[in-house]
Amino acid sequence: MEKIKSGIIGTGFIGPTHIEAIRRLGFVEVIGLAGHNKDTTEKKAAELGISKVYEHYRDMLQDSEIQVVHNCTPNHLHFEINKEIILEGKHVLSEKPLAISCKESSELLALAKKQNIVHGVNFNYRQFPIIKQLKAMIANEELGKVNLVHGSYLQDWLLFDTDFSWRLTAETGGKSRAVADIGSHWCDTVQYVLGKKIVEVFADLATVIPVRKKPVSNISTFGAHKAQDEVYEDITIDTEDYASVLVRFDDGTRGAFTVSQVSAGRKNKLEFEINGSQHSACWNQEEPEKLWIGHRDKANEILLADPSLFVPEARDSIHHPGGHNEGWPDALKNMMNNFYTYILEEKLPSSDRANFATFEDGHLSMCITEAILESHKKQKWVKVQDH
Repeated sequence: MEKIKSGIIGTGFIGPTHIEAIRRLGFVEVIGLAGHNKDTTEKKAAELGISKVYEHYRDMLQDSEIQVVHNCTPNHLHFEINKEIILEGKHVLSEKPLAISCKESSELLALAKKQNIVHGVNFNYRQFPIIKQLKAMIANEELGKVNLVHGSYLQDWLLFDTDFSWRLTAETGGKSRAVADIGSHWCDTVQYVLGKKIVEVFADLATVIPVRKKPVSNISTFGAHKAQDEVYEDITIDTEDYASVLVRFDDGTRGAFTVSQVSAGRKNKLEFEINGSQHSACWNQEEPEKLWIGHRDKANEILLADPSLFVPEARDSIHHPGGHNEGWPDALKNMMNNFYTYILEEKLPSSDRANFATFEDGHLSMCITEAILESHKKQKWVKVQDH
């Protein structure tokens, strides 16, 4: 079987993680890499063993050998590049956010459907095996009627005023940061698990560190903090470090979540708890192989990821026996496998059938983010609008 040929745009943190996950599939070959700087891109391509280097991403789009393009660029470039990929008739997997406005994401969704390409957004947390198991449990009403859901997504990589990244400014990251970067993951994962959509929000946002010190030299996302011997310039920050949001789902279920990138000790803690009329369930991404199940009238339980204990819907997403922990890179591999299998089988995705997040999910995420920003500004409940 001839391998599917793909290209990656972006050489930062997320681009190489896409490449590593793709290579684990066996039926896809990454043959091209494009970045913003030719020397850096050539160096990264050599490190990763990629044969083709493009001086500009548009050169990649003109390459007839490339069938699929991954957009792993900074947020403000997503719309333009995604649009060009689609117009070239190539399948596209975009990092989130899909765009930086609901209007833009709506245009991309319509265009992708018109061009009949496979389109995906990298919401990979829904791909953890135990998340699939929990989704099936809720669909089978094993928790009873879902009454409420609550949780958080906490990080500490921007705790100090000397922590800096392109993600911090609205010019490159978009008007929202903590909500768009990590709140979007929380919302997507919870909506996927519940099978419900967020339709209304009430939000409170804050910029905890309003002025940051930007290193004169470049620093990567999640880069190590080095205070000594560094030269800085003061930069006023126009995006949020923190947000707490009340949410209402389309069936009346209530919920709430908090996101923060200034919570010391929390590295990448996406957590949510679902309280049903009979039982509860709680999952923490930093311990992804465990699902806490809560009871009122007997001892609580911990379900460990184990294919022999999983329902059929979840079994395909776990690849090792129980006790052999699978984590974030494995969920990313599942995302790539599901996305590329659609291409292999010549299917076209829709949000109600696809086993990965599509542009429909990316568009909904963007609309939720805009509603959160509007709610904070107006200090009232705001309905999620599909523009």
